[in-house]
Order: sequence, then structure tokens, then C-alpha cells
Amino acid sequence: MKDSYDFSKMKSRPNPYAARLKKPVTMRLSEEVIEYFKGMSEESGVPYQSLINLYLRDCVAQQRKIDISWAQKH
Repeated sequence: MKDSYDFSKMKSRPNPYAARLKKPVTMRLSEEVIEYFKGMSEESGVPYQSLINLYLRDCVAQQRKIDISWAQKH
């Protein structure tokens, strides 16, 4: 192995995975939701934030829709 390398002539190229990178967001989740995913995390050994991301990705893949029709007050 060389002691040093010359990268000055190396061509750069865009990262092919840049579009798939995760974006940090701030969300307010109920304690019940966090505890649920933390429990699943302990059982599976997968970090709870990753489990939440996997669940949401599955919702996207399955094109699940939530019914947000609350009863109207009269």
C-alpha cells in the first residue's frame, strides 16, 4: 500500500443513493405509540425508529389510506 495517493485527477460523480437517504424530521408521537414500537424493538433487536420507518414505508408501498372522518358535533 502506498504512503500517499494523488486524488487530484480523480473525477467526481453524484452519489447514486442520495435520493434514498433518510431525512431527519421532528414528530410529536404519543407515549403509547413510542412504547409500542420500543417494545417491538426489544423483541426484534431492531431500533424503534427503524421499525417506525419500516412500518411507514410499508404503508406507502401498500398505498394505505387512513379514514379521518370524525363525527361532527351538532
